[in-house]
Amino acid sequence: MQKATLSILGCGSALPTRKNFPSSQILEMRDKQYMIDCGEGTQIRIRQMGIKTNRLGHIFISHLHGDHCFGLIGLISSCGMLNRTADLHIHAQADLEKIMEIQLSYFCTDLPFKVIFHSINPRKHELIFEDRSVKVFSLPLKHRVPCCGFLFEEKPRDRHILREMIDFYNIPTWRIPKIKQGENFTTEEGEIIPNEVLTTAPDSPKRFAYCSDTAYSIKIIPLIQDVDCLFHEATFMEEELIRAKQTQHSTAHQAAEIALKSNVKKLIIGHYSARYVHQNELLDEAKAVFENTFLGEDMTVYEI
Repeated sequence: MQKATLSILGCGSALPTRKNFPSSQILEMRDKQYMIDCGEGTQIRIRQMGIKTNRLGHIFISHLHGDHCFGLIGLISSCGMLNRTADLHIHAQADLEKIMEIQLSYFCTDLPFKVIFHSINPRKHELIFEDRSVKVFSLPLKHRVPCCGFLFEEKPRDRHILREMIDFYNIPTWRIPKIKQGENFTTEEGEIIPNEVLTTAPDSPKRFAYCSDTAYSIKIIPLIQDVDCLFHEATFMEEELIRAKQTQHSTAHQAAEIALKSNVKKLIIGHYSARYVHQNELLDEAKAVFENTFLGEDMTVYEI
């Protein structure tokens, strides 16, 4: 079984620190890579972690604050110097293309690949991308500027073939794909062999939700219900609740409340204010509400 993993490249907020770069993640799902946000220093973290991005085709930008997109032009430029040839797709609100056009015209005039922009409406919950194995939906968030999170859903997997049954019934190789998709098998004698005899149930599709930046909002709860993993910003502790409301961010306590009410399996918190040198206090605050909470950390890989 291919595992779905989340590599956190940057887990800080607006002001970079020695410990935390600004927001960026790479989600690996069904042998493909999807980048979520691209803050300053993203390409440095990629190199430090030894991540090969040959399977990275799509970047999703949550909103147009610099700590979520300042790393784009550097990443694109480096991809050009590394002779990337595959198109790079960027999903974001329409203004990002206008912002990037000038930078691309100055610094990336001879790229060996195309940068293709796809406009999304951050105020709508809708399907924004789909391929053979994954669907991506926008999640409207509550922030000072138009902002959305993202919900990644695996499509149903094929059933697992029982090799001993294939051998026992002498099933030709060309029939196996259809059997994995649920078909029965008819022998040369006309006997129908039920699919349940030949296969076992597929692995459950994984679902991952990314919610940053946002104030506490119960509107997202029905959209992320029962996900396998939720990444939710926890910029402040509850003692800074007034500051959180002013800046339209969440506390660790609020992030955990969203996780609890959404019945998620796992919560990862991040997007920490630079004022928190010891982030375990944020973790403790969240775990008091939702036990299965993990501290998001730069250059760390988590299983979904």
